[in-house]
Amino acid sequence: MNIVIIEDEELTAEDLADTLKQIQPDVNVVARIPSLKAALEFFAKGEKVDLIFSDIQLQDGLSFEIYKQIALTTPVIFCTAYNEYALEAIKANGIDYVLKPFSQKAIVEALKKYENLKNNFSLNLQQIDKLHLFLKQLPAHSNITSLLVYHKDKIIPIKITEVAIFFMKHEITHLLTLTGKVFTVDKTMEQLEACCGIQFFRGNRQHLIHSKAIAETIQHLNRKLLIKLVVPFEEEILISKTKVQAYLDWLTRV
Repeated sequence: MNIVIIEDEELTAEDLADTLKQIQPDVNVVARIPSLKAALEFFAKGEKVDLIFSDIQLQDGLSFEIYKQIALTTPVIFCTAYNEYALEAIKANGIDYVLKPFSQKAIVEALKKYENLKNNFSLNLQQIDKLHLFLKQLPAHSNITSLLVYHKDKIIPIKITEVAIFFMKHEITHLLTLTGKVFTVDKTMEQLEACCGIQFFRGNRQHLIHSKAIAETIQHLNRKLLIKLVVPFEEEILISKTKVQAYLDWLTRV
């Protein structure tokens, strides 16, 4: 199977290519394309591939422009850090929508969807219903304004805008407020990431950071980023190299 990867973050493109090879050794990544301009030039030559893995926000524009300017029938699996483009993705040959940072399991499931659909890319109504069902399952933007937290025998509402960071400690979810108070939360990090909206960024498995709480972003070893908060926080918050570009993009949007 011949695959093209459209991704402007080199390390992410390498990770995706390696993951595809691990899952399906016969995969042939014929091109790793870093920009909208390069993608338009590549497909304008009439290059034919079986499947495209594509980021959406490239340095020189949105990848949707490719499918507006060139009549492609190749199915696309979009890999992005943002969920708000899902409707446009379906219109642009999208058969799946993988949120970064992607896992091997997510890529396996996306490839299975491709295999199931490849004999009928015209998509009948039943398949369209499945895509819309998938869309409904995407994490929504924030639909809550407060969380209930626990302190001794009290249950206290904390406004989302007052939270500096959610973090895991001893397998329990906690939050730190902008005034330096710590509480436990009866939600998983995944649930919080889904309901707290774009003002928060999942820096790693342990930390979900509010944009207002970031004091400094510092370059660290091995292409990682170190985050300093506006309130004292004893743990080191690191952004892995695979999430650096998504984090920098997020900073420009909040």
